[in-house]
Order: sequence, then C-alpha cells, then structure tokens
Amino acid sequence: MAAVLGDLWRNVRVLLGQIQRQALSPAFSNTINGPFTKSARCMNQAAPQLQPQSDRNDNEDISKEFVNRNPRNLEQMALAVKDRGWGTVWPSNQYYHRLVFIRSQNYITAEIFAPHSSSPVLSCSSKEWALKRELASTNSVSASQAVGEVLAQRCREAGLLRLTFRVVPWTFRSESVKKFRVAMKGGGIKLCEPRRKYVG
Repeated sequence: MAAVLGDLWRNVRVLLGQIQRQALSPAFSNTINGPFTKSARCMNQAAPQLQPQSDRNDNEDISKEFVNRNPRNLEQMALAVKDRGWGTVWPSNQYYHRLVFIRSQNYITAEIFAPHSSSPVLSCSSKEWALKRELASTNSVSASQAVGEVLAQRCREAGLLRLTFRVVPWTFRSESVKKFRVAMKGGGIKLCEPRRKYVG
C-alpha cells in the first residue's frame, strides 16, 4: 500500500512540474486562461529586482560655468590681471588700489584710486569738519597722522587691507609722509600689494 502511494505521489509531482513549466511558456498562457494558470504563473515568477537607489542629488551637481559675483575675490587671491602699461610711466599702473597722499598749502588729503578710475574709491581730508575741529592746523604733521588714522579705519571697513603707496622720491623722507605711513600701518593696512600669481 505504501509503495502504491509513493508512486502516486511521484506522478502527481511530475504532473505539477509539467503544468508549471507550460504555464510559464507564452504559447500556453495565450491558449489557457484560467485561475490555475494565473496562480501558477504568480507562484513561479521571480521577485522583481529592486534597483539600488542612488544618493545623487541634482543640487550637488557642479556647474561648468562659473560666474564671479564678487570681482574682488580674484584681487584678494592675487589672480586678477594688473595693467602693465608703458614702462616709462610713473607711477606704474600695476596695482589694484593706489593710495595718493596730497599735501597742499592749506590741507592734507589722502585718496584711494582703482585702476583707470579718475574718481577716488575712498578719501579722507583735513577739510572734513570732524577732523578740522580737532586739529590746531590742517596742514601740520599731526594733521597728516590724523588723516592716516581715519583713512585706515575706513579702509578696514571697506575691506581694502593692501594698497600700493608710491610718493614722489624727494618727499618720501618728509616728516608728514612718515607720520602718515606709520598711522596707516598702525591701523592694519599694508602699503604693498602681493605679486600677481600666474596660473597655467
């Protein structure tokens, strides 16, 4: 009896295997549409493989075009182009910002110019009432020191920490120019600009 049941069970398994193989073939599925074939197809279909989700974010893409919204970035990194001009021109045009010290008969004025600009970026003068009322004389050595201190503070507020300062050689050793230079350096301003870096 056990041998008969074992043969019967083997035949049933073979028959079920043939039905399942035929259920997966497209010709059989087109001819027979029944609940058994659908269930057999569902049971034998492999689970869909999940695609790995990438952590890529479109906001992190690097743009090929770069727009420099702050032109002083290149200047502060010493990468901006300096105008060479003619070698015989004095003072030379190779600067980002130039400091000009003017001592007239009555007043002392200091101005900062950008290249190819006739109007100053920053200026300070003993003509200003805030300075004039504190000074005994508007063209003395103490006036040039006061102008230097005030201009250094304005330069720090504007972010101009390095300037080119060239004066006429025969006035370089004058006492007023010396005091002006010391006041600017004491205010944290360097009176020389870095050499331009050439990136190949």
